[in-house]
Amino acid sequence: MNIAIVGAGAMGKVLEDAAVRRQGTRCVGVIEPLQGLRLRDIRERVDVVVDFSHPVNLNRIEEFVREAACGLVMATTGFSQKQEQQIRELAQLVPVVQAANFSLGIAVMKRALEQITPVLQDSFDMEIIEKHHRNKVDAPSGTANFLAQILNPDGAYRLTAGRQGEKKRGKEIGIHAVRGGSIAGEHTVIFAGEDEMLEIKHTALSKKVFALGALKAAEFLYEKLEVSRAGGEKAAGLYSIEEVLFS
Repeated sequence: MNIAIVGAGAMGKVLEDAAVRRQGTRCVGVIEPLQGLRLRDIRERVDVVVDFSHPVNLNRIEEFVREAACGLVMATTGFSQKQEQQIRELAQLVPVVQAANFSLGIAVMKRALEQITPVLQDSFDMEIIEKHHRNKVDAPSGTANFLAQILNPDGAYRLTAGRQGEKKRGKEIGIHAVRGGSIAGEHTVIFAGEDEMLEIKHTALSKKVFALGALKAAEFLYEKLEVSRAGGEKAAGLYSIEEVLFS
């Protein structure tokens, strides 16, 4: 399987290193659009593009993926609603895995929250705390927003990014962002009730967990493409990380 990486930052470098060490996987290019590099400049066949860059690169990535009829692992977050629709439309033509977080632990955390939230939400307050390294640009993180959607699937609660001033808590979920040092990623969901509290916490000790999850997603898409090319089931579709890890 040949992969191309979009994004030559810290995460892209970790992913490239993990790909080199993974049997059956070749990294045929690492593209940094800010440096004027393009996916179409890669001379070898690309089976799957893995994007750990920035939403501004979506149009270039979409154009290449359409032309190459390859898979796309979308690990970038912070897309607008229009861009999210663009990704959904692309997934009608090629296979796409999109996730806010590619770690196994977060996938399991999601399942746990889906079971716990309906039981506790009426009598417990819900809060999210996320911590990341000093260079992370977006806040709250994509994973924090993803967790908030699990706690609030129907939009019954107002989402509050931090608090200040003098105001009593309403029907809301607070999302609090911490930025500092080299924290790879930590997410805590708090259920606070009368005289008791439950916390569910995931800590990524390095960026490697995200790289390994992204490579599993790439392999998942590659297998879909191979089956489709052999005359089997259609590969195109928008797949979740849960489908990658638990199917």
